[in-house]
Amino acid sequence: MTADFLLLLGTVLVGLCMIPLGLPGIWLMILAGMLHSVLVSPPVIGWLLIGVLVVVAAAAEWLEFSVASRYTQKYGGSRRASWGAVAGGLAGAMLGLPIPIIGSVIGAFAGSFAGALLAEYSVERNHGKATQAAKGALIGRAVATALKSVAGCLIGAALLIAAWR
Repeated sequence: MTADFLLLLGTVLVGLCMIPLGLPGIWLMILAGMLHSVLVSPPVIGWLLIGVLVVVAAAAEWLEFSVASRYTQKYGGSRRASWGAVAGGLAGAMLGLPIPIIGSVIGAFAGSFAGALLAEYSVERNHGKATQAAKGALIGRAVATALKSVAGCLIGAALLIAAWR
């Protein structure tokens, strides 16, 4: 194994650890792949692959936001509760950043729950229905994080397979 491959491997592993924490690990891996393609001669990671991986990363980002929203609605939440889950997740992740390592994860989950709960309660004024919608938002956030982690594994594997010589 060459030094450039080991550096790419380390970056992919760091990126994979970043994803569940709500940090841009997928984009770090793609940036590492781009740098590898530019700096290593002859280039072994093609630009077509980088382009495909950017599309996969963009789809993973879209899924992260839409899955929480869909699960909120699946559990009986209104459209407002869906947006509350998304906004609450973002706000919670930002508020949780000062807590080392897992603060943003806990913040995102709690924020999704609280955002959906408050938004649904503002529409229905029914504790039971609002709690059910918030439960859906929490489950949706967990599913979204898992899906994004799978996308990160696929991106990392594609980069490492392409860089292997």
